[in-house]
Amino acid sequence: MEHLQTPIMTATFVAYIFALLAYALCFVTSKDYFKTAGRFLTIAGFGLNTLLLVVRTIMTGIIPITNLFEFGLFFVWAIVGLLIVIEFKFDMWSAGIFVLPIAIALLIWLFTLDTSVRPLMPALRSHWLYSHVLTAVIAYGAFAVSCALSIMYLLKERALSKNRENALTKNLPSLELLDNLSYKVIFIGMPFLTMVIVTGAIWAEYAWGTWWSWDPKETWSLITWFVYAAYLHLRFMKGWKGKRTAILSVVGFAAVLFTFIGVSYLLPGLHSRYASQVSLPMILEYISYVFPGLYNIFA
Repeated sequence: MEHLQTPIMTATFVAYIFALLAYALCFVTSKDYFKTAGRFLTIAGFGLNTLLLVVRTIMTGIIPITNLFEFGLFFVWAIVGLLIVIEFKFDMWSAGIFVLPIAIALLIWLFTLDTSVRPLMPALRSHWLYSHVLTAVIAYGAFAVSCALSIMYLLKERALSKNRENALTKNLPSLELLDNLSYKVIFIGMPFLTMVIVTGAIWAEYAWGTWWSWDPKETWSLITWFVYAAYLHLRFMKGWKGKRTAILSVVGFAAVLFTFIGVSYLLPGLHSRYASQVSLPMILEYISYVFPGLYNIFA
């Protein structure tokens, strides 16, 4: 079934690209059928993403969360799944144009990774693997969506403050809804991030004989936790809302991305040994081919 992975992932990528295009056209034209098309394509892409995870599960015989590629697939799945929930619950179709680029960028990165199935390393043969990684998927997915909502808030707030609303910002939800929803998503993600660190420490003791070794991945996970803890503290205790918390949300997701991707390539450590063998120049070279190709398709 290995030969099915690339076609399914490509179809997922194309579905998300065209969903993003449909949402963009809805912004420009205000035609409801573009919104409907965007939602249909988003759900189709999510279904294909789910199918790819099922195929990977059949190939490996376990839940596919043992390397960067598999975690990345679940990360994209969680982001888009949460987008779909928000879209239908709050009728917030405009979120698609801000959330989908994150999913698309992650898929571009996943295309550069090794997709072959390898024997599970001894350190990964633990029940703690599932609780550690699956809680990370939920937390990171929530923080990605919160970041997109915060960017939406900052764009609308800037336009309103300068009295220069355009077609984009006029179609965005109210500042109050964006601010509250971003906070609620972070409030959901924070307990899961806490569980990531706790289960990671227990697993580290089981696998490496130490609860905490200040491995770069561990350290940056803790930094990320402190950023979001500061967000919640400042909101609860100091009454921070609006622009300041939106900026902090964006900073927090930047820390998430560095913890997930940056540490694996830039900072050596125990976690890096289990990362897929792909270099940063390879990613940049791949992107240099992908984006001109996409430009030619939509030009």
